[in-house]
Amino acid sequence: MYAPGQLARPTDRPSSFEQYVLHARQRLYRFAVVLCGDPVLAGDLLGNVLGRAFERWSQVSAARDPHAYVRRMLVNEYVSWQRQRARTFPHPEAGRLADLRSDGGPTTDPVAEHADRAALLEELSRLPARQRAAIVLRYYADLSDEDIAETLGCRIGTVRSSISRGLATLRVTRTSSDDDRTT
Repeated sequence: MYAPGQLARPTDRPSSFEQYVLHARQRLYRFAVVLCGDPVLAGDLLGNVLGRAFERWSQVSAARDPHAYVRRMLVNEYVSWQRQRARTFPHPEAGRLADLRSDGGPTTDPVAEHADRAALLEELSRLPARQRAAIVLRYYADLSDEDIAETLGCRIGTVRSSISRGLATLRVTRTSSDDDRTT
């Protein structure tokens, strides 16, 4: 079939839940970390989703693409978690981003690269859940508008609008942090 860690093709049908988890768990975990920005939360969400997928494995495995089905379950779980969190916790005011580079040019310093990634995850965490999910599905999972719409359960126009608004918010955040550096 395929080696552990190798990407599965949609035509590959796992014969059991255990086999699916063995081959897809790492990809789902990485996707969850990028989606929610917190490795601990990603593990919790993935555990919840895999538990529900196990309970409904006959339905999940009968889907056209079981991996896409589980990925959608993961996105839905994250959006639900965000809604619950918004109802139970006060919204902290957004802080300023740290100065990433003084000259604005590229750097090969691993610490700076890690800081850039952390800053991007911080900026992503400030987006609404649906915008964040759409951006992660587009730029991390490399899905088309149609696939994103199917995953999120919305129309293609909504996907494009969510991505556009999310990117505009990220640009404004990045521009304001650049302006803060020059003053």
